[in-house]
Amino acid sequence: MKETVDPRYAIAPQIFRALRQAIVTMELLPGQALSEKEIAAAFGVSRQPVREAFIKLGEARLVRILPQRGTFVVRISLSDVANARFVREAVEVAVARAACSIASNDAQARLADLVTAQAAAASAGDHRGFLALDEEFHRTLAEAVDCPTAWPIVEDVKAQMDRVRYLSLPEASPMSRLIEQHGAILAAIARRDPDAAAAAMRTHLSEILIALPRLARANPDLFDDSDLPAHATLGMARQ
Repeated sequence: MKETVDPRYAIAPQIFRALRQAIVTMELLPGQALSEKEIAAAFGVSRQPVREAFIKLGEARLVRILPQRGTFVVRISLSDVANARFVREAVEVAVARAACSIASNDAQARLADLVTAQAAAASAGDHRGFLALDEEFHRTLAEAVDCPTAWPIVEDVKAQMDRVRYLSLPEASPMSRLIEQHGAILAAIARRDPDAAAAAMRTHLSEILIALPRLARANPDLFDDSDLPAHATLGMARQ
């Protein structure tokens, strides 16, 4: 977890981002208590910005604040993961379709370079590097359609998905499969085929629904429930 802040910028958002990253990457585990006093001391700040960061983490459903008891990292909610994927699919399928008519050759070349870099990270067993490149692929795709609000919307909802993604590599979701899926998206965009691009993106984002039940069974202490919304069940049925 990052334990430094830049005094030139607002402190609370920096602490929020550092804690969010630590929760997403499982450095801070589900059920773990967070001490306002200890985190303030670690960052060398007062307790007020830490309190503000806790509130934002609570709004993101990553921590639960219990009066008189403390603040705790929440377990991964299967429903929250499935709902986040549902929203993400709606946005990114639209992005993939738009890219077929808007994405420039330069943008497509950048995307191809990211897929190549992912293959190199997979070969090196660099799981964190692979996931960082995966995120960059999706961000670059959103930028390629000149829709500046698309990626912030995705980023806002995907924290629970990211926790599962860190758990799912490399066993539950083979990196080679994810690379192939990115390649299929990119190939459809290069052909200017919006239906194929949409289908490839939908398949890619449904991958988490395949891994989710297995991960929940293997890590019952990390997950909160076993109830999935209807749209999640339909997503698994498609596979």
